[in-house]
Amino acid sequence: MFEGTVRLFLVWLGALLFMAPVSFAMAQNVDGVSDLKLPGISSYATPKGETSLALSGGGAITLSAQLTDKGSDITRGIVWRVFKPEAVNGKLPMVASSHGGTAVFQLEPGSYLVHASYGRAGATKRITVGKDAKRESLVLDAGGLKLDAVLSGGVRIPPKKLRFSIYEGTAEANGDRALIIPDVEPNSVVRLNAGIYHVVSTYGAVNAVIRSDIRVEAGKLTEATVEHHAAEITMKLVRETGGEAIADTSWSLLNESGDPIKETVGAFASMVLAEGDYTIIAKNRDRIYQKDFTVVAGQNQEIEVLATEAAAIDPEEGAD
Repeated sequence: MFEGTVRLFLVWLGALLFMAPVSFAMAQNVDGVSDLKLPGISSYATPKGETSLALSGGGAITLSAQLTDKGSDITRGIVWRVFKPEAVNGKLPMVASSHGGTAVFQLEPGSYLVHASYGRAGATKRITVGKDAKRESLVLDAGGLKLDAVLSGGVRIPPKKLRFSIYEGTAEANGDRALIIPDVEPNSVVRLNAGIYHVVSTYGAVNAVIRSDIRVEAGKLTEATVEHHAAEITMKLVRETGGEAIADTSWSLLNESGDPIKETVGAFASMVLAEGDYTIIAKNRDRIYQKDFTVVAGQNQEIEVLATEAAAIDPEEGAD
């Protein structure tokens, strides 16, 4: 279940992110990637010495990658890494690498591990090189994810105030999820292996957060738009209605349960808040002023706190 209103638009792509006919369909089954896994990209050992392990006199191996088992070869954006399968000091020695689309390597006869990465998607395959030229293909089982968010009624959110984080779809035993990509900009395309991902959309920097579980399907671009129920609020302490904001004011924001969720200092306190009831406390010099207010989704507003004796709270009261 999504927290908030989530609208998914799944766009079929013949070849992800490239010029191909577009149609619409719902995501269905997702195949797992290869069970063969390499350590992290940084966990490999570069060859020692001046002689490369990729020799011109060895067998020629042509490597290509596809998004799906029936897809076309990916022509750009692939990072190829070829490893010896025996670890050295706990790391796999990297024999060769290449960037682009289909790649050709000259390797000594033997067994190797090949890893292809495409954005955040990747696949690994064990290959055997002989004296004769041969070809190997890797199916990435990958798709793309494009994220955006709006306010109630479809009102666009300024991109600079909106960020997404993508997590593993399955939570660990303690409830935490592994973070895959932080601070994803809206409407940018992220390449991922097919599967379900937990996406967190943050509007502003306080509590306007929407969480969604989104499925990425191989060979397709998934466009997901979430709806935030929030508004931009600006608060100021004034001596009279419509008056100038009083400088050097300390602000504390409490939620409906009385828990503090934001503190700031300045003549104005501007922030994005999820819809709900709040209490704002303004402190200036030795006086404290308080006001309750309600945030309505999509309705930006300015909150004035009057610096009057009637509104002030004596900080010494209740000290007994």
